Amino acid sequence: MTNLLIHSMTEFWDIMLGALQAAEVRHIAEVGAEFGGTSQHLAAYTRVVGGSLTSIDPAPKQAFLDWADQTPEVRHVPLPSLEAIPTMANIDAWVIDGDHNYYTVFNELRLANALAQRDQRPLLAFLHDVSWPTGRRDMYYAPERIPAEHRHPYSTDRGCTLGRADLLPPGEGFRGDGHFAWALHEGGPRNGVLTAVEDFLEQGRAAGQKLAYAHVPAVFGMGILFDASAPWAEAVTDVVFPWHDNALLASLEQNRLRNYLKVIEWQDRERDRLSA
Repeated sequence: MTNLLIHSMTEFWDIMLGALQAAEVRHIAEVGAEFGGTSQHLAAYTRVVGGSLTSIDPAPKQAFLDWADQTPEVRHVPLPSLEAIPTMANIDAWVIDGDHNYYTVFNELRLANALAQRDQRPLLAFLHDVSWPTGRRDMYYAPERIPAEHRHPYSTDRGCTLGRADLLPPGEGFRGDGHFAWALHEGGPRNGVLTAVEDFLEQGRAAGQKLAYAHVPAVFGMGILFDASAPWAEAVTDVVFPWHDNALLASLEQNRLRNYLKVIEWQDRERDRLSA
């Protein structure tokens, strides 16, 4: 598989930074650290404003652990997000980039929202992977952590591609090669990150919450979800909504994905030729 595809939330940093500053955020919780690329940006921001970063990841890379151990404003919580979030308090903003499936994301938002209401803080959350391929299809890093009744049938060796709801045969398409699994089918109820966001928004609005959402359609998609009644809501809106459903970004993302999928196809064809 190629390493050509940019995939990090760090690509959105200018937008995130503008929103964090507009909302006067001090204390941030991050779900999913991996190597710590985004974590380092967040930590640098909290250092300037006298805040803190809590990074939730049960199994980050050693590079992150080494860095976090030497960074005073960072606290690492080595637990799955749904176990860690209820133990926290006084979080001003959430950066959610962990397990990209409906059950996990919906419950991360539910728990973060409950904490925000308890602590009387407006909700502000940045979510990655709200576009293809995980917008409408669950992805599981650890399928065993998802209750069976909330877990779709899945495959660890079949890949997905644009314009196709089912998965390709084993060894084809955009796939995890054992590192993660795809739900066998795209779409339908309780499937995918964007579906989780939409259901959370619907539930919150039905309960009387004023919630806003902006969708940046690039690099697998970033969503910004926030309390529209917050004193800083207008300032955050000014930062994020120029990017919302931007047609040029969406077109560039589709082109990027088509090119990436074509590279995978060429690599697979060469693999098959060499193994013949």
